[in-house]
Amino acid sequence: MNNLKTVFLLTLLSGVFLALGFALGGQAGLIFALIIASVMNIGSYWFSDKLALAMTGAHEVSADQEPQLHRIVDEVVAMAHLPKPRVYIIQNDSPNAFATGRNAKHAAVAATTGIMRILDERELTAVFGHELGHIRNKDILINAIVATVATAIMFIAMMGRWALIFGGGRDRNGGLFQVFALLATIIFAPIAASLIRMAISRQREYGADETGAQITHLPMSLASALQKLQDGSRVQPMQVNPAVSHLFIVNPLGKVNFASLFSTHPPTEKRIERLNEIARRTGNFS
Repeated sequence: MNNLKTVFLLTLLSGVFLALGFALGGQAGLIFALIIASVMNIGSYWFSDKLALAMTGAHEVSADQEPQLHRIVDEVVAMAHLPKPRVYIIQNDSPNAFATGRNAKHAAVAATTGIMRILDERELTAVFGHELGHIRNKDILINAIVATVATAIMFIAMMGRWALIFGGGRDRNGGLFQVFALLATIIFAPIAASLIRMAISRQREYGADETGAQITHLPMSLASALQKLQDGSRVQPMQVNPAVSHLFIVNPLGKVNFASLFSTHPPTEKRIERLNEIARRTGNFS
């Protein structure tokens, strides 16, 4: 169901892109914007792990330096039947974790020192099951595709604004209706793209929760971990670039958005409800 919702949202995002492109520049303008956005985001996707790790201040640790962390990751990758990712630590008291990398062979997982202090071993195992779920579900690739289309929409809208400023939208034959229609498209298309992008991010979090529970058979441990992490991040928000906040298992900024439509993470309460349902359905009450 999560994958079907993601496909629907991707289709909707593509529809916004096509409508905006044809409204402003026809086929040629649409193709040009897509090429520019693709070049930008392919580079970002290829180096996404390095960028994310650098922006969060993570540093790689060996098994000798962090034996418990490596042992847990080893156990989870064995259950997930995935290659072992590189393991990183972030020196930060705010409890959180994330995964990154363009594919399973080039992946990394990172945990803050704060999460290592407040979660027990079962909860840590469940958290890394969630992060390996992102890797198994190819969420980095999906996010790169979404970013490409969303960036193209922003680029086309920017071109449209310049066209209106310099008179490109003032067509005597078209009348005021076409001008206002063009202006509305320029304004609302980027907003729609942002909302759809956030909705896809939320669906991928739900998907990683479910996949993580399947990998570790610890849905309730993940539920208790999420509650602890949300409480901890609200008490002690993480000073991190908002551009990478969506990578973390819970919102690291400690903010609760006034509406779920504007959040990259689903409400923790709903995530816990879904994990409770998985526990009831599977009989795994761990």
